[in-house]
Amino acid sequence: MTPDTPYHRALVSEHRQVWRGVAAVVLVIVGLFGFGAVLTWSAAQLDLAMGRTSPTLGGDDVTVLYHAANAASVALLVPWSILLQRWLFGARAISLVSVVSRFRFDRFGRAFLFVGPVSVVCMAVLTLVTPVEAVQWRTADLVGMLVVTLLLTPLQAAGEEFGFRGLVFRVAGSWGRDPRSGLVVAVSVSSILFAAVHFQPDLWLNIHYLALGVGAALVTWRTGGLETAIVLHALNNTLSYTFALVVQTDLLSGTGEPATLLLSLPTVAALVLTCRNGPVVRGEPGLSRHGVG
Repeated sequence: MTPDTPYHRALVSEHRQVWRGVAAVVLVIVGLFGFGAVLTWSAAQLDLAMGRTSPTLGGDDVTVLYHAANAASVALLVPWSILLQRWLFGARAISLVSVVSRFRFDRFGRAFLFVGPVSVVCMAVLTLVTPVEAVQWRTADLVGMLVVTLLLTPLQAAGEEFGFRGLVFRVAGSWGRDPRSGLVVAVSVSSILFAAVHFQPDLWLNIHYLALGVGAALVTWRTGGLETAIVLHALNNTLSYTFALVVQTDLLSGTGEPATLLLSLPTVAALVLTCRNGPVVRGEPGLSRHGVG
């Protein structure tokens, strides 16, 4: 990777590696569902031993173990994506984080302070205007679900970012003949695939997932790394579960309303925050500079 390489072109080489890239994308999906199948099945057996049937086995008991297994399985995409990039492309593990091969806490902090309040307000308004199908939670379950949400859901979001805005985004970006066409391919492939694995029988939820995917991809390109996208995604997921638990709604309802589009406002806020980046490319260690995409 040369000093003026944008994030989405890091895996470009003299020899086209389309099939290797396809293998990487497939293995990201295999990891996502494979880890999920193993961990949620194991959690379901423990729940069954305690007299509860989780959704994994066709039940409707959304237990703490079920929630934790789902979050942990997706979080495993972080090391899995790093391993795949190293194995298939020989790239340094830490390079998947950003073009300067380190996690930039300053960007992470600015994104959290800027996008966080917008996310909280939008989620609060959406919760107030959306019809709630309430269920009765036991206090221990409610507290346990909240603990898992606060501790593991941000890692779950990071896992999806490493997988989709990290490896898949870079792989698809290498398929274009130049940085501009590569960007179009990268945003399209990563966003459509992200929306597809989250598909719901509800138009508004699907629009939200697609908008989140496109926005996260663009801020990753602009900032030259995953930090801002992780903040955006983690806030969306963590606040969604937290507010759902506050009003004790049915976590299996999976329905949306036109008001769900309010959740696109944090994505807009992240794009505004990064509007002066265009994009950040690799520079000397500890530095970043701007290049032309």
